[in-house]
Order: sequence, then C-alpha cells, then structure tokens
Amino acid sequence: MTQPPHDEPTAASPEELREQVEQTRAELGETVEALAAKTDVRARVQEKAADVKEQAAAKADELKGQAALKAGELRAKAADLAHQAQDRLPDPVKEKAVQAAEQARAKVVQAGQMWQDNAPEPVRQKTAQGARVARDNRKALLAATGAAAVVWLACRRVKG
Repeated sequence: MTQPPHDEPTAASPEELREQVEQTRAELGETVEALAAKTDVRARVQEKAADVKEQAAAKADELKGQAALKAGELRAKAADLAHQAQDRLPDPVKEKAVQAAEQARAKVVQAGQMWQDNAPEPVRQKTAQGARVARDNRKALLAATGAAAVVWLACRRVKG
C-alpha cells in the first residue's frame, strides 16, 4: 500500500494509532462501497431508467396541460369566428341553413331508426356509448356543426 505523506504527524501513542487505523478503515470502507456502486451497472441503469421515466412523466403532464389550454383557446376562437360568420350572413342564407339542419336532423333520426332495427347488439351498445359522449358534449358539438354549416353555406354562395 502507500505510506502516509511525510507532513502528517505519526501517532504518539498506541491509542492514537488505533484511532488512525479505525479512521483509515472507515475511509477505506466508504471508498470500497463507492467503487462497488460504480461497478454495479444494473443498479445504475435502473436508477437512470427511473430518472428518465420521471422526467418523461413530468414532460407529458406539462404537454397535456399546454394542449388542454391550447384546445380551449381554439374552441373559443372557433366559436367567435362562427358567430362572426353567422352575423354577416343574409337572412335567406340563414333560413336555408336552418332548413338544411332540420332536414339533416330528420334524416339522422330516420337513419338511426334503421340502424336500431338492423345493427347487431354489441355494435348498438358501442353506438349508444358514443351517443352518450356526444350528448354530454352537446354544446361543443353543436357549435362545431353550426360553424361548419355556416362556412359551407358561405363558400357555396361565393362560388355560385
């Protein structure tokens, strides 16, 4: 092994020598533990994987929040644009949109009845579940449908 540097005082008594030996053993034990930890590749990989997983989860939460915020902003902007477009449309176009919506609703009801009569049970159950979701989000669905109808009618009028 190595000799202590010459500037370190040597033990004057056996008791001091024992204390130095115990201190050296403790330091050596810590050094051996540190070296063993560095050579334990599996544990280091698991620690790194846990860190990366934690960072990914945090980033996913952050992005999810940003996406929700952006979606809310886009919904508000779409609703505003739909109202602006609706306000600019002449009354005859609005009336045609209402008539088209009523006809579409009647056709949807008729198609729904045909579906109910002819679809297999598991498919009907899934469809009912989707309908419940749509019903729970009715305002957003109606706003999007109205905006689409207004834009379609406006585009149709410009071309015609």
